[in-house]
Amino acid sequence: MNRTAFVTGANKGIGFEIARQLGEAGWKVLLGARSIERGEAAASELRNQGLNAEFVQIDMTDKESIEEAAGSIRANYADLTLLINNAGMPGAFSSSFSATQEADLRNAFEVNFFGTFRLNQQLFPLIQKNEGTIVNVSTDMASLHFMQSSAYALNAFDYNASKTSNNAMTVAMAMECKNSTAQVFAVTPGFTKTDLNGNAEGGKSKADGAAIIVGYATDGLRHNGEFLDVNGVYAW
Repeated sequence: MNRTAFVTGANKGIGFEIARQLGEAGWKVLLGARSIERGEAAASELRNQGLNAEFVQIDMTDKESIEEAAGSIRANYADLTLLINNAGMPGAFSSSFSATQEADLRNAFEVNFFGTFRLNQQLFPLIQKNEGTIVNVSTDMASLHFMQSSAYALNAFDYNASKTSNNAMTVAMAMECKNSTAQVFAVTPGFTKTDLNGNAEGGKSKADGAAIIVGYATDGLRHNGEFLDVNGVYAW
């Protein structure tokens, strides 16, 4: 059985680890990245490890780039059964609502929401046809419950709001999968050391964060419409 996955933001960080772990599990992995040089280097590194990996250029801020990447996938990888929307950016990681600048809010939404929305709309029909899975990578701080109840919540409104909107998209997509075997769900890897947060101390490794996402994406269980963390269903 052919198993092909597309992972965005896969030239480094959690995305690269997701791609590596899927490859080690026998998947053909398409690594999505904006930089051709970095994307090709990442795919080459996985191939040198004996894994089946190819690079797909995609700029999540560019509508035409997204359409071209999706068109290439539909034409050349029609067996796609897994899409992991990992690409993201922090905006300015604002410290509060009052400190948030509109430009930073728009930048965060452009990748974390609009770019992901465009790609999902392009590939959702193929995933549905192939009875596959879409995972929208989320964050604890996308949870309104977490933001209201946790002493560890970071009030980065630009980043958090874009990811909360992504969660709403997850629910909307999952509603269309209720009567099919295709599924869409969200996963937060939890606090992980990545470039997005300056590789902050105290977070889990990129490999450990990726393993949470890959685990749910490949466990064969029905997670449609769920928001999951390492312990299971997470409050919206």
